[in-house]
Amino acid sequence: MGFGVAFAAVGLCTAVIYPLKQIAPAVSLGVVYLLAVLLISANWGFALGLFTALVSATAFNFFHLPPAGHFTIRDPENWVALVAFLVAAGLASSVADLARARAREANERRREADLSAEMARVLLRGDRLDEALALAAQRLAQALGLPSAAIELEAIESDDRHLAFPLRDGSRRLGTLLVPRASSERVLRRLQVRVAPALEALLAAALERVRLASEVVETAALRRGDVVKTALLRTVSHDLRSPLTAIITASDSVASPRVDASEREEMASVIREEAGRLARLVDNLLDLSRLQAGAAEPRREWCAIDEVIESAAEELDASGGAVALSLGKELPLLRADAAQLERAVANVLENALRHSGGHPVSVRARGGANRILVRIVDRGPGVPSAQLERVFEPFYQAGSGGTEGRGSGLGLAIARGFVEANGGRLWLESLPAQGATFVFELPVPAAEATSRGPSQPTRAAR
Repeated sequence: MGFGVAFAAVGLCTAVIYPLKQIAPAVSLGVVYLLAVLLISANWGFALGLFTALVSATAFNFFHLPPAGHFTIRDPENWVALVAFLVAAGLASSVADLARARAREANERRREADLSAEMARVLLRGDRLDEALALAAQRLAQALGLPSAAIELEAIESDDRHLAFPLRDGSRRLGTLLVPRASSERVLRRLQVRVAPALEALLAAALERVRLASEVVETAALRRGDVVKTALLRTVSHDLRSPLTAIITASDSVASPRVDASEREEMASVIREEAGRLARLVDNLLDLSRLQAGAAEPRREWCAIDEVIESAAEELDASGGAVALSLGKELPLLRADAAQLERAVANVLENALRHSGGHPVSVRARGGANRILVRIVDRGPGVPSAQLERVFEPFYQAGSGGTEGRGSGLGLAIARGFVEANGGRLWLESLPAQGATFVFELPVPAAEATSRGPSQPTRAAR
């Protein structure tokens, strides 16, 4: 294309000189050919520009310097004009080529600056460093016109297909930049001189960011652990001390010879009640530790949800009207750990009774095509929307009315943990001053979704 444009430009300049000879001597019109030389040099380089200058001198001599139509020169002054033209054309070609090279280098620097900014955005803002490295390598290949490129966080040597550029931060090896071995020398020089150093600085900053982010996460986890430990100590110290104090006081009274039989029976009842309360607290702490450690693996067996609910109500001694049961007929069987589900239902029931203000708590269970929904509804003060999820956090106590501080803040967290361990969900629906509804959603195996079938359910362990 360069040669074609050169011949066309020379031909056009030759034609333009003909009418100009009517107003100026031909020997002074050689400057017209400099337009063609500048055009070719600026777009195709010095070599083709010099070739255009030679072709222009030949055409100028043949068509316009007397004798026209011959490659000879009659007047010595025309020799001077022709040589001057060749020198001027060569200088113009050189200047145009230099300007072209400077413009190309400036454009390359601009693209490299854009590439550095893009890689900085990708590497320093990405959440996953491996994905950020792949995207940065893709941007680098596009900017340099390479078919492919890769950035690896390990030391890799060159092979038959790839050239490896080591990326270092001082003496520390950060990784390796891999490019095709067939890349041009000019591109490889740009990579080695300008692109790789910028990439080294960005990669070092990205690795430092990842390290700092991991330290922040670790610090946050440690801080959260300290908060949990502090809450655990406060809860355990208070909740253990209260039943222990009651047990010690009652046992001292039982041992007194001045206590009659009825008072002794009353003290024995206090000891049993507080011992049970203490046992439940210890069980809650053990269950919470197992759930948080991922060790609460359910023992899945066929069980009936209605028997699980009835057993949980009996455990709380709440069958005498405090809990109203409305269980659907022919509820499908579940493949779950009955003991864990009973514990979850009992914890939610205990929480509902504590906040119901003396009103009965209703329990409704209904079966569907592939799930069972259990709703435990109280008529207490309700829970604000901002606390609907927080009530399931360990040691968190919503505390409304006179109920604050009466629970350990573990029951609901354990209930949700056991329900989720068995493949279900537990959530809270509530509006302030309108009571609270805890909803259990338990999956039903497809083969058992229609009826109980002949299999006998496993009763929850007491």
